[in-house]
Amino acid sequence: MLEMYLRMTKIRFFEEKIVEDYAKGLVPGLAHLYIGQEAVAVGVCSALEPFDYITSTHRGHGHCIAKGGELDKMMAELFGRKTGYCKGKGGSMHIAELDLGILGANGVVGGGIPIAVGAGLSSQLRKSGQVAVAFLGDGASNQGSFHEAMNMASNWKLPVVFVCENNLYGISVCQSTHQNIVDISVRAQGYDMPGETHFGNDVLEVNKVSKKAIQRARKGDGPTLLEFKTYRWRGHHEGDPNQGCTYRERGEIEEWKKKCPLKNLEEQMLDKGVKQEEIDQIQAEIRQEVEDAVEFAVNSPFPEVEEAKEDIYAPQ
Repeated sequence: MLEMYLRMTKIRFFEEKIVEDYAKGLVPGLAHLYIGQEAVAVGVCSALEPFDYITSTHRGHGHCIAKGGELDKMMAELFGRKTGYCKGKGGSMHIAELDLGILGANGVVGGGIPIAVGAGLSSQLRKSGQVAVAFLGDGASNQGSFHEAMNMASNWKLPVVFVCENNLYGISVCQSTHQNIVDISVRAQGYDMPGETHFGNDVLEVNKVSKKAIQRARKGDGPTLLEFKTYRWRGHHEGDPNQGCTYRERGEIEEWKKKCPLKNLEEQMLDKGVKQEEIDQIQAEIRQEVEDAVEFAVNSPFPEVEEAKEDIYAPQ
């Protein structure tokens, strides 16, 4: 519980710092923040082994941190510095670290889903025992890539877990507008795989059901679709007017803030005998780690112009 709380707090404080630094103009490009959804990434990734794979989304900072990403290298990447995970060339939406099994965040909606299926096929062929998790949103579940990937993973019984973080909005469009179903997990029926829907702000529940799906995949019994109902506190991206209140009610945002995943876990930790002083100490240490990450990023150089043609697939 303490380890999961530590990682959730890392995500929260990292993202809150990005809010501040994005407003100062220090973070180029777009930033889609994960605040409010921390329990999903941490609950799922805590059930994985270090050698397992994940594919992420445009809202991917939380996934990277939950899988073991270092804050200084992540911050440097967001700042466009060459000490970042992708040498400052990927930015917020394209962080990858193959040594940690992070096959990349992805600016294309649904773009990471077939990549996870490819990783699952690789694992099956190599008999490596690795599992691939594809994180996706409610909007991505309408994409052709989602259905094609689900079909192939089911047909070949690949070790893949599809994790839908249903935060109720695809950019500015509410799920009730873009789908005629309430639970996205019912789409698993069409591919003869288990599909489950759970509350996404309780990290212990997320972790429990994720372990079951991951164990099933690792045994060779095929994929699972897990849907976690959660909510993003910020707008679609930093710059979305008034945190998205042009298309959702302020009261709705406040109601979901009362279901804060960090507060939920804090209460459970206190019930189990963890002292408030321990929680306060964790928070203080992580705040300092985030500040140190910003200092590392600010003091790191930008890539040289000549490096623009390096690390690419296109012919030079």
